[in-house]
Amino acid sequence: MNATPAIADDLIVIGKIYSVHGVRGEVKVYSFTDPTENLLQYKTWTLKREGNVKQVELVSGRGSDKFLVAKLKGLDDREEARLLAGYEICVPRNLFPELTDGEYYWYQLEGLKVIDHLGQLLGKIDHLLETGANDVMVVKPCAGSLDDRERLLPYTEQCVLAVDLAAGEMKVDWDADF
Repeated sequence: MNATPAIADDLIVIGKIYSVHGVRGEVKVYSFTDPTENLLQYKTWTLKREGNVKQVELVSGRGSDKFLVAKLKGLDDREEARLLAGYEICVPRNLFPELTDGEYYWYQLEGLKVIDHLGQLLGKIDHLLETGANDVMVVKPCAGSLDDRERLLPYTEQCVLAVDLAAGEMKVDWDADF
């Protein structure tokens, strides 16, 4: 394992190591990619946890029903693998595939100001949730927002009217029937 990380501002979290698997130093991974196996396409990971940063190389991986199992280069001991639990798995954003117009990665939406169809600031997107039916934006109040309410808004065509990454804004119709 190498201690030289990539530039921190360029890193995007794509998963998290949460446990060990077996006795040969494999780790269980929760993937934030869709489909979950896409995480295994990235062969070099930057691991981050509480200010600690490490670079590791993925040797192999496989999916199971609820998690991925990954074998990392130089990691052959169960107890050593246990020390990696809690580390976030990050890769540089320039490795992500280009998207077509109107498509966005979640990290691009996080932090956007959310403005309703009347021009009122509802807050900023804190994070998104996957619910099965559709993704949900968690909008938290910020300076200048309409009120102090946290809102859960569906990330759907009916709700999202426009996204302007350059302006850092998203326009929504939050009174729509969802």
